Parts: sequence; C-alpha cells; structure tokens
Amino acid sequence: MNFIELSRLRADLAFIAHWIEPGAHVLDLGCGDGVMLDYLQTDKQCSGYGVEIDDSKIPACVGRGVSVIQQDLESGLAIFADSAFDTVLCLSALQMMKNVEAILRDIARVGREAIVSFPNFAYWPHRIALLRGRMPVSKSLPYEWYDTPNVRCATIKDFEELANQVGLEVLECVALNEEGKPVTSLPNWRGSLAVFRLRKKTAI
Repeated sequence: MNFIELSRLRADLAFIAHWIEPGAHVLDLGCGDGVMLDYLQTDKQCSGYGVEIDDSKIPACVGRGVSVIQQDLESGLAIFADSAFDTVLCLSALQMMKNVEAILRDIARVGREAIVSFPNFAYWPHRIALLRGRMPVSKSLPYEWYDTPNVRCATIKDFEELANQVGLEVLECVALNEEGKPVTSLPNWRGSLAVFRLRKKTAI
C-alpha cells in the first residue's frame, strides 16, 4: 500500500504515518483490518505486530501480510518486553477500553514512543448535541448511544493530564477535523479527532 492509497482510505492514518520513522519496530493496538501496518511495512519498511480482538478483522490482517495477535487489550501487554518497540500505536481504540490508565501504563512500558488518537468529546457539534439533550453522533463518534462500543469519553485536556500521570511526556498534540486535516485554531473546540505523540518520561 502506498501513501496515496492510505490517504484515500484513512486520511487520519495518513497524517499520523509521518510521525513514524522508516524501519521502526511498531506495535499497533486495536489494529482493525491492518491498513496502517500494511502501509508502514510496504512503504516505510517497518516491522511489527498488530493486536486485535475482533474475529472478523483477523482475515483482513492476514491477507495484508500483517502479523496479528488476537488478544483483548484489557488483559494487558505482558507478552511484550520493556521498550520492545520503537513506536506503539493505539488509534481510535482507547475510548473502547474500561481500564484506560492501565493500558497507557503498559504502552509507556513497551514502547519508546507512542501515538494515541481518540474522538474529542469537546468537539463543538458534540457540545451542541448535548445542549439539545442528545448524545452526539459524528464521523468520529458514529454510533448511537445504545449500540456504541465506546465506554470512555475524553477531551484533549483530559487526556493530556492522564498521560502525564502515567509517565508519558506529550511531544506533539494535533486535532484533526472530520476530513483528517489538522486544526490550528481552537483545537479543543474544532477538532473531531485528538492525536497525541508521546514519549516515556526520562528519570531526572
């Protein structure tokens, strides 16, 4: 898969991909159908693994040549050694986890850097929906309240605070609009998807 193909499929992933160094060893948590790892392997000569729980997504990963481990992220990452990966990805999956803090601590343990993305609950259409007495539905939150897999709601400021608590330093934070383009002004208001590039804090 080349960059143009990735951009057409997932503009948000195309933006995130530029943060990953060529040849990096990558762990993709909640890798879905393996699109991101497919691109990183073929276009940036990266290596690594995907972790995915959904039975229906595993064949697509295998078909793309992605090494995938079927496992529930809630059970932890004990199978991986400390600092085993250059970059750990957790893209649009963290909001589906019950124990977010524990997963972030594991991410900080196994990766030298991490990239995390999640729907920004402070996005202005979400706020308007709540003012109208309805749960928000958007491109980044496409489910109705009764069938959503999302169990956590967070804003950019919320996540920044938690990342600091679990030993992660924020290197970059970018808000993307629904077309996957960066938002430069009022990101916590105008950004649909929050994307953080993080690094394990170094001991003083």
